[in-house]
Amino acid sequence: MAQISITVDGTALKLEADQRPTHIFADKKEVVVCRVNGVLKDLWTELSEGDVVESVVISSPDGLAVLRHSTAHVMAQAVQEVYANTRLGIGPPIKDGFYYDFDPVNTFNPDDLVKIESAMRKIVKEGQRFRRRVTTEAEALKELAHEPYKCELIGIKGPAGEEASVEVGGSELTIYDNLGRDGNPVWSDLCRGPHLPSTKHIPAFKLMRTAAAYWRGSEKNPMLQRIYGTAWPSQDELNAYLELLAEAEKRDHRRLGTELDLFSFPEEIGSGLAVFHPKGGIVRRAMEDYSRIRHEEENYEFVYSPHLTKAALFETSGHLQWYADGMYPPMILDEELNPDGTVKKAGQQYYMKPMNCPFHNLIYKS
Repeated sequence: MAQISITVDGTALKLEADQRPTHIFADKKEVVVCRVNGVLKDLWTELSEGDVVESVVISSPDGLAVLRHSTAHVMAQAVQEVYANTRLGIGPPIKDGFYYDFDPVNTFNPDDLVKIESAMRKIVKEGQRFRRRVTTEAEALKELAHEPYKCELIGIKGPAGEEASVEVGGSELTIYDNLGRDGNPVWSDLCRGPHLPSTKHIPAFKLMRTAAAYWRGSEKNPMLQRIYGTAWPSQDELNAYLELLAEAEKRDHRRLGTELDLFSFPEEIGSGLAVFHPKGGIVRRAMEDYSRIRHEEENYEFVYSPHLTKAALFETSGHLQWYADGMYPPMILDEELNPDGTVKKAGQQYYMKPMNCPFHNLIYKS
């Protein structure tokens, strides 16, 4: 067998040409992916003469992202095992976890998550290998003809967007097969990867909740069902994370506001818009007094400005040019009408202020 010369974690090595990173790092169970010439790759990646290989452990940011992405794949596989007619969306890793979007026949409920999680544990126990397979657009469209959302992604020629980039958008179009113990594919998904060597490298996970989500984030697209989950390098780390969430829930301001009769968020007003009750008013006043005193002690001076202004001020500041889509719509004021209803004097557009700086500039100007 011919040999090749490579560098592994800074050390020069000679090895047989058919050796893969999974063989090189066989004694380092914490290594789950690697970088080859700076690019994140599977441990089953073929190596060439002169390659520079760097190990990536499961507890590193890249290692955690791959762990969670692979767990999302296992969840999608489990969903289609339990609910065969479910169509797949996308399933990226996110901070502290992952999600996958589905188009199921029926809306998921908490009992469904229990069934899906049980199916996932069986897949993990089987130790199915993740195998990367390069394909063409025509082949992928034929193979995934039953997955309309995947076919839509295959047709994207430019950047796919942050979420969909885990599926498409690279130099090659690839599908990952999950291989059973006999080496044959038991499930496949459109994906760029990389992935863990096998499902047995998923130590600890939990499905958290479901939510509704528009396909690719647009309200013009179908509404899908999203399942959120989390995955960690050990059961202890998963338990610590779940405990942290439980403690955070105990301290959630919405819960405490109700329990302590401080404030509430009436539906009649709008999401996130609070009304302070008498007890909450006392707490808020104390906080405002403390803030004011501390500013005065540091020789800050107080000025005040209105909450509305004519559009021209925000045109000058550039806010309308850059942030109009995120600002409240304008109000038309000062309009004068003739007796017959025609406009005698056009009104002015007034905007709610997004920040104080333009007003403060006028104070300096005066």
